Amino acid sequence: MDKSVLDPIIRVEQLVKIYDAEVPLRALDGVSLDIWRGEFVAVMGHSGSGKSTLMNVLGALDRPTEGRYLLEGEEVGEMDVEELANLRNRRVGFIFQSFNLLLRLTALQNVMLPIRYRVEHRISAEEREEVSIAALESVGLGDRLHHRPNQLSGGQQQRVAIARALINQPSLLLADEPTGNLDSKSSEELMGILQTLNRQGVTIVMVTHEPDIAGYAGRIIHMKDGQIFSDGQNGSKRNPERIPVAQQEINE
Repeated sequence: MDKSVLDPIIRVEQLVKIYDAEVPLRALDGVSLDIWRGEFVAVMGHSGSGKSTLMNVLGALDRPTEGRYLLEGEEVGEMDVEELANLRNRRVGFIFQSFNLLLRLTALQNVMLPIRYRVEHRISAEEREEVSIAALESVGLGDRLHHRPNQLSGGQQQRVAIARALINQPSLLLADEPTGNLDSKSSEELMGILQTLNRQGVTIVMVTHEPDIAGYAGRIIHMKDGQIFSDGQNGSKRNPERIPVAQQEINE
């Protein structure tokens, strides 16, 4: 059995993050956590609970003050600037509340960006376009390839963001309040897409303050004052029971 399957995709040990100000802010206060390949995890908490700081550390957008972060067994804290940039480009996909699309580019051009900037396994312009079109078709936007963000609804823009996040086939998908700018119908459609991706094996960690959105995840973590307050499986009917890959291997 491949040991990497049994190891967690994410392991954080005693993470501390202190922001220096007039009064130092301890945004993370000794967080330890394992997330397994194939899980869909929602992280909840009030403003200031530490959930966004944890997401930034997991996405290699910020470094912890103390503690360790391992992604697929590799110590992220030991990576240099170039290695971190490559990790964000190839191994982690991001979905943000504000979509973060470039307004001057079409949907297709936005999705192609991560492929253009990756260092390893570069492909031709023709191949970039081909795989990007396929990604947009997979989220139901095959007829919106040449529309710019201001010609798309909020839900459609977030679908473009999902296609862009997945274009390099990352190990981990991070979603930060992905439904925050969407209406109820678009939110349900988006969460349905994320559930489908998760059933296909994509590991997802999502920050949300909305209980109904967290209900789509298989596991819900609550944070408070920079610490994990609770961590448990979700029995909601929104989320069909799904056994993480590691547990499947153990059971077999």
